[in-house]
Amino acid sequence: MNKKSLNDIWVSNKKVLVRVDYNVPMDKEGNITDDTRIRATIPTLEFLLAKNAAVILVSHLGRPKGKVAPEFSLKPVAQRLSQLLYGREIQFASDCVGPEARKMAAVLGAGQILMLENLRFHAEEEKNDPEFAKQLAGLADLMVNDAFGVSHRAHASVHGITKYIPAVSGFLMDKELLFLGQAVTDPTRPFVAIIGGAKVSDKIGVIENLLNKVDTLIIGGGMANTFLAAQGYQTGKSLVEADKLELAKELMAAAKTKGVNLLLPEDVVVADKFAADADRKTVAAEEIPAEWMALDIGPVSAAKFAQALNDAKTVVWNGPMGVFEFDAFAVGTEAVAKAVAASGAKSIVGGGDSVAALEKLKLAGQITHISTGGGASLEFLEGKELPGIMALADK
Repeated sequence: MNKKSLNDIWVSNKKVLVRVDYNVPMDKEGNITDDTRIRATIPTLEFLLAKNAAVILVSHLGRPKGKVAPEFSLKPVAQRLSQLLYGREIQFASDCVGPEARKMAAVLGAGQILMLENLRFHAEEEKNDPEFAKQLAGLADLMVNDAFGVSHRAHASVHGITKYIPAVSGFLMDKELLFLGQAVTDPTRPFVAIIGGAKVSDKIGVIENLLNKVDTLIIGGGMANTFLAAQGYQTGKSLVEADKLELAKELMAAAKTKGVNLLLPEDVVVADKFAADADRKTVAAEEIPAEWMALDIGPVSAAKFAQALNDAKTVVWNGPMGVFEFDAFAVGTEAVAKAVAASGAKSIVGGGDSVAALEKLKLAGQITHISTGGGASLEFLEGKELPGIMALADK
């Protein structure tokens, strides 16, 4: 990507608006349960502060749908960021545009940080409204996009704003583009991709694109059921996309034609209902009982998938192998997490449940790169151009 980065511009004594992705999970009391996305931006912020920039942070949180919703306030995020920056003061504006935001931005000094309230309290953000983008741009001299996770959206704070002030990538964005870019354009082989999740329809483009690039493609999770059904297997009450059976057949045929080793579950853990306390048993993939549903891969499949990673040099993993939110059906996902971490390959992991499995098992430190962008990383792996990246200034 021939785009300008932080290292390509002069930021000293400038007002710099940084688009971050602080859309972090919180519990009912408003406590942040995973601060990965906040921590990931620290190198960019420390660089700007060391260069005496005045830093203005903008982000969204949740889906307030264009209305002010106190439960989606970024105040707890500002408090956590202050802790991560060793107690540095984070000033906070109760809106992202308007008189208060303008005044606080105007008097913000070199080496200070101001966080603005949730962008999505304004419907204009997601509509990429030019006037809203212009108001955001008016707060700063230049803009840094360090929010890869929303760069597949043409929103005002990642796309529209670039029409009014220069925009470059931050260090987290650079890292995302480097690792994902190498994986899809020039991977060290053997290249293995593991794709999971509930539906084939969510990841058709990813699978089609990866079939032109990988040596081995592993498919797990609910989406694997559609491939099993396409082979004529009985799938009981498992989630199957009936309208995608022909597509699944075509993808399997394409894998064969291209010489890609396509691995599907050979055994599955089935349940008598979709619940954490369901009765469960392990059966062969082609022998799912009529009244049961597959909710995880079985031990034979987990071992086979792990074996496929033994000599891998590049591994991309996105999506769980089962219903990860139920502990009883998280075993397959955790087995894959351990195998990816132990592979010694250049490993790139994205998707909430995949990352959560690594965090739960304390294996995140053994992964080369954990992507902060779910939908964005999927669209990148599809080969799509992302609006927020295309809008950055060219070198």
